[in-house]
Order: sequence, then C-alpha cells, then structure tokens
Amino acid sequence: MRNLHKIYETQDQPLLALRDITLDVRSGEFVTFVGPSGCGKSTLLNIIGGLLDRTSGDIWFKGQEQREPRREIGMMFQTAVLFDWRTVVDNVLLPVEILGMDREAYRSRALQLLDLTGLKGFEAAYPRQLSGGMQQRVSLSRVLVYDPEVLLLDEPFGALDEFTREAMNLELLHIWDTTKKTVVFVTHNINEAVFLSDRVVVMTPRPGQIAKVLDVKLPRPRTREAMKLPLFAEKVFEVRELLGVAH
Repeated sequence: MRNLHKIYETQDQPLLALRDITLDVRSGEFVTFVGPSGCGKSTLLNIIGGLLDRTSGDIWFKGQEQREPRREIGMMFQTAVLFDWRTVVDNVLLPVEILGMDREAYRSRALQLLDLTGLKGFEAAYPRQLSGGMQQRVSLSRVLVYDPEVLLLDEPFGALDEFTREAMNLELLHIWDTTKKTVVFVTHNINEAVFLSDRVVVMTPRPGQIAKVLDVKLPRPRTREAMKLPLFAEKVFEVRELLGVAH
C-alpha cells in the first residue's frame, strides 16, 4: 500500500476516512490493525480486498494492481453471515459454488476444516442450532475452504464473550501455524492485537493514519502463557499509550 487516501462524498461535505496509508505486508505474516471505532480500519480492509475503491494511492498484490476481489484473497466479516436454510457444511461450501469449482471435490476439505475447528458432528446442523462462537467457526471454515493465500479478518470475534473470543484466537493461531497464510486482522481489542500478531499497526482517530507499527516478538507457537510475559504487558501498554488510553 502506498499513500492510500479514501474520501467519502456526503451531503454536507467530503469525509476523509483514510489519509496516506503506506505499508508492506509480507507473505505469511500476521498483521493486525488496531484503533478506535470509526478510524477507517474496516474501510482499509475493504480496499485491500477489492470491495471498495480508494480515492487515491496505490495498492499491489504480488506485483499486480489490486482493485477488485480475487480468488487468492478471502474475507471474514464481523458477523458470521450464514444462510439459515443451509446446513453447516453447505454454508462452508458456498464460496466453492460461487467460484464455479467442483463442490464434491471440496466436500472432504470442508469436513476436515469443520473437524479442525471443533465442529465435527455438527455438519448437518443449521445456524440457528449453533452458538455465536460456533457460527464464527463455520464462517472461518468457509473462508478457508477454497484455500486463499491471504485472509482478511474484520473484527471477526468482536461480538463474542471474552472466554469464547480467547478460544477463537487460539483456534485461529493454530490454523495460521498450520497453513502459514498471510493474515490481515482488524480489531479494537488491544490484548487481542498483541497476542495474535507479528506486527501491530496502530491507527489514529479519523482520518485514519498509521501512528506507529510495532513488532511483537513473543515466542511462537503462542499459548495463553504468552499473556503472562513481561513483553506482552509492555506491548499492550505501548499500544494503549499510542491510542491515548494508558490511564
């Protein structure tokens, strides 16, 4: 990303949502954007995913200009967005159908992902029969089923209780450790940002700019024990200071 700006045209006056975003994300890296509500985190993720055009600036993916959705980039939203009339496995297979791929060829992968995310035995269940955390596991399986190279995750666990959220963070890290995909994650939860990431990108209030990029050198693979380390507390406090919530 180079010098990305995003302006929304409103009835009153133009709204500058993002200003001068410049950043490289490396292959296989876990990068998290953290910042206050309304700072443009989701807007930026939608631009990266090709769902929203920028006003100015450049964005490149593997040497190609990025302006539209592509198969190599998968996105998971704040809510599970499951179809009530489809079973769990049919919800997972939805992107396979949309992309015109062989549904039966990917069915075994869908079942493997449901097993990996702790949903074995719920393949024939419907979303209404699942808890919020289980629905998000289905959504995570859905974005992984067609094996995109990059995962864009927009506050995927924000609506979950703290206990379920922590369990999903560990689940996500387990999958990331296994697949080594590139992950760009958006959150307003500081502890979550530090726990998950190789780098934390701290954003300013609107218009969203990059205040600082912090390296997080906590050991991997990460477990809950990482939260007890002095380095974890140090990084959390550093992010809090940058966001003006240190006290």
